[in-house]
Amino acid sequence: MQQAPVIATIVVIFAVIDDALQVLLIHRSAPPEEGLWALPGGRWDGSTGLEEAAEAKLVEETGARDLYLEQLFTSSNLDPTQPSLAVAYFALIDEELVRLRISEEWPPAWHRVDALPALAFRNNEVIAQAVARVRAKLEYTNIAYSLLPEQFTLRELQSAYEAIEGHLLDRRNFRKRMLQTEVIEATGEARRDGPHRPALLYRFTSREPVFL
Repeated sequence: MQQAPVIATIVVIFAVIDDALQVLLIHRSAPPEEGLWALPGGRWDGSTGLEEAAEAKLVEETGARDLYLEQLFTSSNLDPTQPSLAVAYFALIDEELVRLRISEEWPPAWHRVDALPALAFRNNEVIAQAVARVRAKLEYTNIAYSLLPEQFTLRELQSAYEAIEGHLLDRRNFRKRMLQTEVIEATGEARRDGPHRPALLYRFTSREPVFL
């Protein structure tokens, strides 16, 4: 009798840390793929919906709630050791809100997406698809809101976009584009960082997903 496939949820959790796009990985401490890094996830037991299971895993690993979470794809046989079906999601998070789970076994850690270690279960393919999806959505949505605090400078916003895009952006064109789309608005406040003149602070006009 053929073995029923294992159904699992996996979550690609992104944050911008040190001006680079980074992804949260878990160091596997048991077979299969022991010793490799992998995306957070787990078997789906059917007691909740798939998205609820992904949200629970997100909270477990980061301690943060109410973040941008979207289904990425469904794929078969990412795990070569058994018949399997994986439902992948991606999430964007402000690193300042994260309180990583503390564990000597299966420890979590951030890794730059452009310098990934050896990964289990073809997770490099999952991360590549998630990066491509986020980059595409920057063009027509406001999803960057989930990477930033309530108030931020234009420089901080541009740094987040550059981290995702993987290259520098023209400062004047970026400012013009963001203000013309009305995705952000000035708060009327400013913040001084170092000896430079205070920088104006902005906020997203909506901290819910919006199509531009």
